Amino acid sequence: MILYSVTCLVDDSIREEWLSWMKTVHIPEVMATGKFVSYSMYKIDPHQEGDSGTSYSIQYLLESRELLADYGANHAPALKAKTAARYGNSVIAFRTILEQV
Repeated sequence: MILYSVTCLVDDSIREEWLSWMKTVHIPEVMATGKFVSYSMYKIDPHQEGDSGTSYSIQYLLESRELLADYGANHAPALKAKTAARYGNSVIAFRTILEQV
């Protein structure tokens, strides 16, 4: 199994709206690609008091690297562009791929 983890740092001024959009629009669109088995979303505890923004980890589970490659080639660019157009620099994301051993 492959875990595709997307970590997002979200500006606090848009946090509630972003969370709602993720749960009702973005994550359902990702899942509708048919590439993922399941997902989980977590709020990350702040590293230091006074950190600006709130961090979240969205973890998508897939059965193979081939499915992830297909998602990356055929679905991710449009979904990333849609998010960037909506939130610009108010959301910063990075992705990590983990393989179950």
